[in-house]
Amino acid sequence: MGKLIIVASGKGGTGKTTVTSHLGAVLAERGHLTAVVDADAGFRNLDIALGMESSIVYDYSDFISGSQELDDVLLRCGERENMYFIAAPQSASTSDFADERVEEFWNSLKSRFEFVLADAPAGMGDGFLFAAKYADEAIIVSLAETSSLRDADRVVAELEELGIDDVRLVINRMDAALVEDKILMNADDCIDVLSIPILGIIPEDGAVTGSMTRGEPLMPASGFGAGTAFVNIAARLEGQSVPMMKFTSKKRKGFLQKLKGLFQDR
Repeated sequence: MGKLIIVASGKGGTGKTTVTSHLGAVLAERGHLTAVVDADAGFRNLDIALGMESSIVYDYSDFISGSQELDDVLLRCGERENMYFIAAPQSASTSDFADERVEEFWNSLKSRFEFVLADAPAGMGDGFLFAAKYADEAIIVSLAETSSLRDADRVVAELEELGIDDVRLVINRMDAALVEDKILMNADDCIDVLSIPILGIIPEDGAVTGSMTRGEPLMPASGFGAGTAFVNIAARLEGQSVPMMKFTSKKRKGFLQKLKGLFQDR
């Protein structure tokens, strides 16, 4: 039996869809049979991140209504052998679904896949509850900002009310220079605000924007970029103990490289 992991946040713009698509791709690349589900009915965009927008025929409302089988709504993600995608409906509301059919939907996925990642809408509305009520674990995606963390804290409380004990934090778009300038909070302060364990820190990386634009959410792990961060997060979901990456301010790194060049020119 696999596990359902809801990827949630307190507010929009934190990068939930980015985390869901990239993490799903990395888990699949590591040999895990993985399904990613867009739980944001009416505002779906996980399909765009995966480059699947022109492939959608059915969505999970077709399974829940009983008009289609699970295999009909599952889409293989391109050439990725272990990764599958299920789209959200563009018009149907999750509040209209019968609870027993929703539970059957998630249980059917967990019986077939090792990892099921649900990209939930921001906040705690019906779309959030659609996945959260049946989730085994949760990933909270937040920026290292007070407003983002404050909203995330409300979601953490709701997840705990629903009986989800395994809730972990992913800090997205971390920029060491902005932390040094006190514009962003450091990781320790973020953990103190939410009082949950940290699963990973994803650095600001232009390669992420490029991959999302191309609909190709898999970046090679190299150096201290986002690709390495996603690989490390996947390893931690597997149960491995992987140390957090240490980030160096690009501003400071550039200064040191310039200083080194001055000495070499002498």
